[in-house]
Amino acid sequence: MNSRQRVITAINHRQPDKVPVDLGATPSSGISTIAYHNLRKHLNINNIPVKVYDVVQQLAEPEWEIIDRFNIDILDIGRAFNTDSDQWKNITLPGNIPVRFPGWFKHRIDKNGVWYASNQKGQEIAKMPPGATFFDQTQFPYFDKYPDNFKDLPKAMELVMWAAFPVPPWDHANDDHFWKELREKTIELKSTNKALVIGVGCNLFEWGSFLRRLDNFLMDLVMNPLNVEALLDALMELHLDTLDKVCKAVGDIADIVKFGDDLGTGMGPIMSPETYRKYFKPRHTKLCEFVRENSKMHTMLHSCGSVYKLIPDLIEAGFEILNPVQTNSRDMDPAILKKEYGKEITFWGGGVDTATVLNNGTTEEVRKQVLKRLEIFSKGGGYVFNTVHNILPDVPPENIITMFKAIEEFNS
Repeated sequence: MNSRQRVITAINHRQPDKVPVDLGATPSSGISTIAYHNLRKHLNINNIPVKVYDVVQQLAEPEWEIIDRFNIDILDIGRAFNTDSDQWKNITLPGNIPVRFPGWFKHRIDKNGVWYASNQKGQEIAKMPPGATFFDQTQFPYFDKYPDNFKDLPKAMELVMWAAFPVPPWDHANDDHFWKELREKTIELKSTNKALVIGVGCNLFEWGSFLRRLDNFLMDLVMNPLNVEALLDALMELHLDTLDKVCKAVGDIADIVKFGDDLGTGMGPIMSPETYRKYFKPRHTKLCEFVRENSKMHTMLHSCGSVYKLIPDLIEAGFEILNPVQTNSRDMDPAILKKEYGKEITFWGGGVDTATVLNNGTTEEVRKQVLKRLEIFSKGGGYVFNTVHNILPDVPPENIITMFKAIEEFNS
């Protein structure tokens, strides 16, 4: 099988020739710029500074040399953009790490070493304290109250770092001929025979927390249902318009469309299943139905944390793939997940714990956990290997290499 066939076979719950592997196909299955810099240095790949393709989380765009070396099967369509050197600018991260940020990125560093990032209008909307390795949101447009109507919702969203600092290709969404170029570049990328992912976000719960702040929005779900419903309906109008354009542009070419909505904490769902069913499940269902009726793409949901109690509803809503499978959360035992839901949803992640084993474990501990997770998750298909969320800055390169060697050992 080639990579695309391998991934599609797994998503269709059939056994592929090898377990497909992801690194960097989404902003929740990637690698920290710092960890990637250290990996390249360890492998004597020192030609040019790393590209920071996700500004907020400071994730690296894996180079073809790494993709080939570790037999990566999936690509983010966004990598087909920003291929010219003049679209990047050199910046040095704390620790004297040279990297390349997108040319549109604007920031300043104050005397205390705090980084402040601005949107394209020059408004400072995010900051990174000394010692941190990603930006924190500082603007919450609806913090004080909801607006009387949502006609200016797109303007409010520009004050939120997740929209103001988009990953490619969405940093080109306002360019002339963007949709035509998106299709052309996706067709070119398809010649690699890799599976192709396009992230569309279309967050619902998360946009509520981005606009109102998490604590306020959680209270709104109980105390202010009319405004919650009105906001979600306004978001759905924007999301369906975006999905319509995506499906027309690449729906017959891309393999997976990735949605995002963090619904879990380390201890359980962030809301009750009843609340999810009231506000979000009907809208998630509508988004998935639109994709199914207007494209050939498979639907992925990224949701961190313990979502075990929500999985039946996520399946019914139409999500075919779940990422990042945060197995270090309550009720997210790999064997139970695979036994109960492995025939109905594809698990994309959970391959090794990035917060304990991959960063602090010995190479043998890494190898054993990777092999065990592969043995559990891969039977009968329905699995794509990835770490539990992104590879963090403190992960040593030796452990990353060991992880990929263990996958190769299992697949041989």
